[in-house]
Amino acid sequence: MHESLDSDRMGAVASINLSTGGVPKKPVTGATVSLLGLTGDAQEDTKHHGGPERALCVYSLERIRALQNEGHPIDVGTAGENLTIEGIDWDLVGPGSRLRVGGEVVLEVASFTNPCKTIKASFIDGKFARIADKLHPGWSRVYARVLSEGQIHSGDPVELIFSPAKSPA
Repeated sequence: MHESLDSDRMGAVASINLSTGGVPKKPVTGATVSLLGLTGDAQEDTKHHGGPERALCVYSLERIRALQNEGHPIDVGTAGENLTIEGIDWDLVGPGSRLRVGGEVVLEVASFTNPCKTIKASFIDGKFARIADKLHPGWSRVYARVLSEGQIHSGDPVELIFSPAKSPA
């Protein structure tokens, strides 16, 4: 049982995504992570996105695949996430969780990410509320602050080093 808990907390960077503003964010092989996010990434709406408390938007590849199985046209980067990670139990990731990405970067989840109309093309009938935490707990992207800066690359290990959420029984 302990081994399965560890495997729920270990994963990898499936994709690093950035854009000069708007979505989709396109994959890159590596990036520099600063206190304000990925170097070279920008947001069109800086009132609701970006800044130190929303430096990175992170999402689960498993959730994207499950949404695709529901028929949604979502794909990696189309919901505006900077980091798409795989292998970590997304139910354990929420405000207060900490993730180590690669050898240097440490992130702390600051909040769930409220979806907006910008990502409506990723959902059947534009129903982007499908990933709103208040309506569908466990399906939201998350915003993270950067506790430790550094370089990251696709395929880097990701470890959930702290989670205030309890592991499912």
